[in-house]
Amino acid sequence: MLFSEVLGLDHIKNHLITSVQNGRIPHAQLFVGQGVLPIAIAYAQYILCQNTGDENNRGNESCNLKVNKLSHPDLHFVYPVATNDQIKKHPVSSHFIEDWRNFVLENPYGNLFEWYHKIGIEKKQGLISVDEAQDMVKTLSLKAYEGGHKVMILWMADKMNTQCANKILKLLEEPPDKTVFILITEDDEQLLTTITSRCQILRIPLLSEEAIAQGLVQRESVSYDVAKGFARQASGNYNKALQLYKNQSEDASFEKWVIVWVRAAFRAKGNKAVIEDLLTWSENVASVGREVQKQFLDYCVSFFRQALLLNYQTPSLVYLKIQDPNFALEKFAPFVNGNNILEIIDALETANYHIERNGNAKIIFTDLSIQLTRLLHKKV
Repeated sequence: MLFSEVLGLDHIKNHLITSVQNGRIPHAQLFVGQGVLPIAIAYAQYILCQNTGDENNRGNESCNLKVNKLSHPDLHFVYPVATNDQIKKHPVSSHFIEDWRNFVLENPYGNLFEWYHKIGIEKKQGLISVDEAQDMVKTLSLKAYEGGHKVMILWMADKMNTQCANKILKLLEEPPDKTVFILITEDDEQLLTTITSRCQILRIPLLSEEAIAQGLVQRESVSYDVAKGFARQASGNYNKALQLYKNQSEDASFEKWVIVWVRAAFRAKGNKAVIEDLLTWSENVASVGREVQKQFLDYCVSFFRQALLLNYQTPSLVYLKIQDPNFALEKFAPFVNGNNILEIIDALETANYHIERNGNAKIIFTDLSIQLTRLLHKKV
């Protein structure tokens, strides 16, 4: 992938290009942000193919062709995996390499849940295990196939378990000659400090609405006006805009869940019979996969924040569009205010934390429902 194919982020591209041109390539780097994989691959291609110029296309033609197909022998990928119908034990990235190439080539901005769906583990939580670390050590002990650099990209590095992280500490500290590690995460606080302390951190901002809109126009042949509407709703995430355009976003389902939830929470005060509705709702949400539950909780955080902005008379910042004609965000907004918003967000993020760590989903969502009932009725 060429830098010219990466949406926006011109200042980040210039920084990476300049660092290579000046011979200052850190051996271990941590890219923090959403949708970071494309720029990491473009950076790896610039290094491996000895490209020159801002368009990243004046180097070794054969090398560029191999990287474009993600089949360059000196470009290695690590990503979260789990057992599925084909791989019954000790899954590692190499078992899923063909799926990975197809996934990235179809949409390099794809998210973690889409990857899990691709390899049939959407109801599980993927992991980068100690088996993976052993594979990394073996892979990097070999000489570079083309005699130059070797680049290893760890996508969603925060999915490393502690054993894996400890195993690769020495690799990050004293890597083989001409080896570059690029770790990618959306939240560096989820990584061990022993890992982050060994990496040069590059924080990559969200995409601008204009960059997302232009991406939809160029890649999906969407009219500019329509693309701008999707870009505004995407909140800096190109993959989100793409899902909205293709009508594949989970938001429609999440909207129904949250509307049923808040309505039951309102009715539950002083009405014990409605508690049954909240318990039923909790059971339903608990029955889906953990990744879907985490996505739903993220959606809820956005939902309540948007309601707060509407309550505080800043409609220009409100991008959320409710599809249900019987639910008006404007009427709900007054119940979300400075007196309860912090507690609501904290409750949602705490629930997400416990889901991530395999807590009992039914108990977590039941507790969350009871908290929401209390907080929505909290007086200003």
